[in-house]
Amino acid sequence: MDLSKILSISGKPGLFKLVSQTKTGALVESLIDGKRNQAFAKDKISSLEDISIFTTDEDVPLSKVFQEIFKKEDGKECINPKSDNKQLISYMKEILPNVDQDRVYSSDMKKLFTWYNILIAKELIDLNEKEAEVKEADVATQE
Repeated sequence: MDLSKILSISGKPGLFKLVSQTKTGALVESLIDGKRNQAFAKDKISSLEDISIFTTDEDVPLSKVFQEIFKKEDGKECINPKSDNKQLISYMKEILPNVDQDRVYSSDMKKLFTWYNILIAKELIDLNEKEAEVKEADVATQE
């Protein structure tokens, strides 16, 4: 699962796929409706690859959190992001027991679960790809 070209843009709903770089920013395509837009350098653009979740130990990359949800839900959509806060917190603790509740707000969880459901709908989360990378690394170290 390569999240490096999947972007979140502050002030715009949903997720976007990076199409190309431009002089003034980037050309992006919405994963929700497929429309292409310009994202400017002044917009706060974050790659999902660079986002992590606070825990009481060390921060956990978003890709690992998505993998845990994928395993729990057997590749299907997760909890409705519009569920009440107690349900969201309970669900988050099942996935990531050591989540730092002082720094991870329910609004963050809603965004996380919304993103996961978008990625599942577009079939962009695949555990087999990660397992293949691990096997390739094992073979390389044995040689």
